[in-house]
Amino acid sequence: MNNEFENSMNETQFEDMRQQMNTLKKKLGEQEIVNERLIRRSMKKEANKITNRYYIIIAICLLMIPYTYLVFIMNLGLSLAFWIGTSILMLVCAGATYYNSLNVASANMMSNNLVAVGQKMARAKKFDANWLFFGIPAVIGWLVWLTWELYQQDTEAARYSLYGVVFGAIIGSIVGIKIHVRTLQQYQDIIDQIEELTES
Repeated sequence: MNNEFENSMNETQFEDMRQQMNTLKKKLGEQEIVNERLIRRSMKKEANKITNRYYIIIAICLLMIPYTYLVFIMNLGLSLAFWIGTSILMLVCAGATYYNSLNVASANMMSNNLVAVGQKMARAKKFDANWLFFGIPAVIGWLVWLTWELYQQDTEAARYSLYGVVFGAIIGSIVGIKIHVRTLQQYQDIIDQIEELTES
């Protein structure tokens, strides 16, 4: 009789423990889902910052085409070839920036598979990093051409413009490097968060 009672008690205790374990597993599962959603929202926020920055860069590149015509052709009398070259450079920069923004926009942080999102972020980061191999020589070439155009003018306005170009190049380089480093860091933050989620 006592053995039956003890066995019944043991089975009841075991069943209670099993239910408690199931409840705990369910709560842990729900907590993981909440944590994943929070991390996905954080990643989406970072990705939106990158995308918005890209859109601003695209807008600046496109606005530079009519602006440089007014400054270089109408005001300074530089060659039409230089303005066309400048316009092509701006279009290439805008196009490349838009192309890379598609990787970020199509990642869909909230619903896509995290491995696929991580691959897109890594691809976008690599493209951004490799862009300097074109961007830096292109800008240096453009500055040399601009300097030559201004030097040929041999006017006071051209000389002041040359000083402005030197000053603008220094400030632009500092700002550009800071933006570039910040963007790469944001990409890396997203990739690190994805690795943390997929490894757990």
